[in-house]
Amino acid sequence: MGDPRFGFENFDCAPGLRLEAHERVAKLQFEGLNRRLDKIEQLIERLERRLWLTVYGVVGVILAQAFQSLLSVAP
Repeated sequence: MGDPRFGFENFDCAPGLRLEAHERVAKLQFEGLNRRLDKIEQLIERLERRLWLTVYGVVGVILAQAFQSLLSVAP
């Protein structure tokens, strides 16, 4: 149905279609960026967990060596 005020049918003009296409492309690009950022955040979280496990492992080894040296000194 057209606009009742003028009696003409609505039509899509080329500049309007171009703008709409650009908006759809921009939306798809932002969705892609958000997906990639989510993946990067997940990778960073996994890397952080691994780093903390490594730190705890090194601290554990140092404490075990200190405890072992205390046991060897004390009778």
